Amino acid sequence: MNKKTRDIEKTYSKKQFIDKLLRFATALKKEKPFTIQIAGERMQIPSDSIVNIEHERGSGWEEVEFQVKWKSQRNKLK
Repeated sequence: MNKKTRDIEKTYSKKQFIDKLLRFATALKKEKPFTIQIAGERMQIPSDSIVNIEHERGSGWEEVEFQVKWKSQRNKLK
């Protein structure tokens, strides 16, 4: 499958965010893959993904991002 490049930001309610974060934390703890759907696209995050926390500060704002990175299937096959 040839997936298109995308860069989106999806806003969820606090309850939805907490539910997703708890499911993800449970999968990480059990060293299992995590499946999530974002803006209509379903994806599976492998258990060996890289996780980090990023902090940015600008003029009058701050941002914390919880990031998860992994090799896409198409890159693994090459």
